[in-house]
Amino acid sequence: MPQHTFRLNGEQVTVEVADDVRLLWVLRDLLGVTGPKYGCGINVCKACTSHLNGKAVNPCAVPVGALAATDEVTTIEGLAATVDAELHPMQEAWLEQDVAQCGYCQPGQIMAAVALVRRVAQEGREITDDDLDGIRNVCRCGTYFRIREAIRAGAAKM
Repeated sequence: MPQHTFRLNGEQVTVEVADDVRLLWVLRDLLGVTGPKYGCGINVCKACTSHLNGKAVNPCAVPVGALAATDEVTTIEGLAATVDAELHPMQEAWLEQDVAQCGYCQPGQIMAAVALVRRVAQEGREITDDDLDGIRNVCRCGTYFRIREAIRAGAAKM
């Protein structure tokens, strides 16, 4: 079985698994990182959204064989460490805006929101309604209004 090495939440990890195994299963089943949720397995619902080298990706669609040893995977478990705090500003905004209902999609929602805010900041502009409309993470509870408010509040603190 091939070995795959990459960085996960700031730590170098190595797993022994076939190249075509999706990163989501490596994270959840082999490494015990359960923040990225399984929703659809086909890159549609976005419940597993995490960051790969700072950009939002869906681990259900990434074969572990595509990762290099220098690639950095950040999940919701490692998000706060990216700002050296107990909670990331977006996580704080989620709590302040009382976003979560069932909570299942929230890790993916937060990770997508952080990636969006970072991208928009790099472009030197403010978040627009069109940007928020571009987030395609599914929330079965329908807390989209609170999600949008939390993204705006979190962006102001990032």
